[in-house]
Amino acid sequence: MRIDVITIFPGYLAPLSLSLVGKAIESGVVDLAVHDLRAWTHDRHHTADDTPYGGGAGMVMKPEPWGEALDAMEDLDPAPMTVVVPTPAGRVFNQDLAHELSARRRLVFACGRYEGIDQRVLDHCADTYDLVEVSLGDYVLNGGEAAVLAITEAVVRLIPGVLGNPDSLVEESHAPGHRLLEYPNYTKPPRWRGREVPEILLSGNHAAIATWRREQALERTRSRRPELLEDDF
Repeated sequence: MRIDVITIFPGYLAPLSLSLVGKAIESGVVDLAVHDLRAWTHDRHHTADDTPYGGGAGMVMKPEPWGEALDAMEDLDPAPMTVVVPTPAGRVFNQDLAHELSARRRLVFACGRYEGIDQRVLDHCADTYDLVEVSLGDYVLNGGEAAVLAITEAVVRLIPGVLGNPDSLVEESHAPGHRLLEYPNYTKPPRWRGREVPEILLSGNHAAIATWRREQALERTRSRRPELLEDDF
């Protein structure tokens, strides 16, 4: 997969070189590049925003730099582009969408700032590319960069070959076909600060352990996210 990120704050994306995403880049599973939107501005102040038509607070990102940046992305790779725009007005991001995006060959993230990107840019993307407007939830961030970090990590870990043990994806929270939150996990030592690991996990009885984990997942989901159970239970 190729991932390009367009932003006016390239340094914000530095964590993408760390952990599993960084290893995926090093191994060649993912080809990732971060681009400064101001490279496609042409005034001496590298202006990327202007006041909104119709008045109102804040600034709006100008269409010209975005148009040139997207044209440049096309020249970098012939693969069809899925343009992902983080925005509070987008589809709420979840594991199903993460799986959808992990199957794409090419993702281009467009990081808005201020009051967002001129709507004509989004309309152009919808007509020209595959546009996905996505929200992390019902709150507002200062820009799209933090969302890109979260979305990229969620997507890249689903690409075959990234996780050392792909079975880790099967029973985790929000996995496809697995609507339950994941059961609690424990490791050594068996006793810590007076708290014991549940005896069933030390029994070696794998059938009983599977039943216990299922019960724990049900209870955790029922108490924390009961809406996940409405369609299935």
